[in-house]
Amino acid sequence: MSRLRLHPENHFVDRIGWLRAAVLGANDGIISTASLVVGVAAANAAQSEILIVGVAGLVAGAMSMAAGEYVSVSSQSDTEQADLARERKELSENPAFELDELTDIYVKRGVDQAVARQVAEQLMAIDALIAHGRDELAISEITTARPIQAALTSAATFSVGAAMPLVMVVISPTTALVPIVSAASLGFLALLGAIGAKTGGANVLRATARVTFWGALAMALTAGIGKLFGTVI
Repeated sequence: MSRLRLHPENHFVDRIGWLRAAVLGANDGIISTASLVVGVAAANAAQSEILIVGVAGLVAGAMSMAAGEYVSVSSQSDTEQADLARERKELSENPAFELDELTDIYVKRGVDQAVARQVAEQLMAIDALIAHGRDELAISEITTARPIQAALTSAATFSVGAAMPLVMVVISPTTALVPIVSAASLGFLALLGAIGAKTGGANVLRATARVTFWGALAMALTAGIGKLFGTVI
């Protein structure tokens, strides 16, 4: 039996595209909506008004996240495709130079010149564009940009994250709304940080502390503004 079968390895880099969008969306959904709710509640608004502001923030935020992710990741995808098109042209016009270039890449990584040449020749014989895309341009199947996936993931997780503070608004008494929403939202943020870190194989404590700190800061600032001006937005 192969040693590789006896020693399986679990890596998480293949999750990086959707995981980044998911964590960003959920984190932003909780923080922005909870901050809106806490800020307006601190200005002594009625519960119905707070709920309207929160729902409006959820809808606007989800659409903004989807559009922002799609445009941003599409720009990355356009750049990747333009680079691949240039590489395809270079491979067609000067394959000998491209072979030397790929060989040199492997040599700089520590491979013997003769072996590097042989590897470059074999990989280019299979698919020259994939070989150069991966080793020259650092474009691979794992890390390639996926705009639609990023947009849908971010919008969906934003909506889920934003719904959590709104549920607290519905079930909490108006007099205790600020502390209840704040505490519940920070708890959700801590849980989100732990889940995201666990899914990505990262340090759970560091991720939890990071997301909780910034969430607490955002809610404290908006609550302070609402209290200071005492105006219903």
